[in-house]
Amino acid sequence: MSNVERAPATQLLTRTDEPATELLEPREVPLGGPRAMLVRRSLPNRNRRMVGAWCFVDTYGPTDIVRQAGMQVPPHPHTGLQTVSWLLDGEVWHQDSVGSRQLVRPGELNLMTAGYGVAHSEESLDRSPALHGVQLWVALPAEYRDSRPHFEHHAELPTLADADGSVTVIMGRFEQAVSPARTYSPLIGADVSVTAGARLRLALEPDFEHAVLALSKPITVDGQRVPVGSMRYLNHGRREVLLEATDPARALLIGGVPFDERLMMWWNFIGPGHDEIVDARTTWERERTSGEPGGRFGTVPGYGGPALPAPSIPNARLRATGRYRRRT
Repeated sequence: MSNVERAPATQLLTRTDEPATELLEPREVPLGGPRAMLVRRSLPNRNRRMVGAWCFVDTYGPTDIVRQAGMQVPPHPHTGLQTVSWLLDGEVWHQDSVGSRQLVRPGELNLMTAGYGVAHSEESLDRSPALHGVQLWVALPAEYRDSRPHFEHHAELPTLADADGSVTVIMGRFEQAVSPARTYSPLIGADVSVTAGARLRLALEPDFEHAVLALSKPITVDGQRVPVGSMRYLNHGRREVLLEATDPARALLIGGVPFDERLMMWWNFIGPGHDEIVDARTTWERERTSGEPGGRFGTVPGYGGPALPAPSIPNARLRATGRYRRRT
């Protein structure tokens, strides 16, 4: 998924002293323009930029796409990150510049590693009347940021279940269940289903920081209510978390070792600083407008329309727009 804001804020991704817990409330962003489908962006957040290596979280739907365009994101570039696509309802068609063409369905993982540069498009299919899902980005550590781009699709993922709910491991490890998805730093991403009225206790890795995102219904995290689209952040040092829900509910558990590298995220690019971001933006615009095959980002075969232009970079060196966390 692309960040389609025309004036994206510059985010300096780094870690500072952390509160034990906090609620991260989303803001609404139009996907593709003011008349397009709205998404709820929980990360980057005004108060927090990352949870482990997770640096971007959008939830969307459930949306009736019979009478509107749904997700229609033209080819756009990425650097320095992995895109993680996870559906609860509907179907999305993925195409990218490394030659992948893949339909993603609920319960299946689409994982694209951008490395030094890749382009892809995403289109929801109108044969599915509803669309509901989450799109996440994972920042790559420095030693992998210039790696070759590649794509993975995993139709089967490990699941642990009991009477109180279930956990499907999307990325990383949860207890004895290990996802086949490739990761580049210690992290966890898991889809959690909570039975109505149940008290589901999940074991946590104490070296990780975590967050619980409410996907379908409000959920209670350690006694604190989390509305749909919001996340409850949990600082490292915890060994478990208690999830409760009045109605059957879905949540996403993400976490990882606190990411200590200083990174700049602007538009769809992650890099160490201003010069690398400007170079990526300049290269994308040159390749997009020339239409020549090859190059750093390549082209997305099979997509019938134009690629997405990059926003203009502010007339100043990119820098942090505020503190990592609000001063209290």
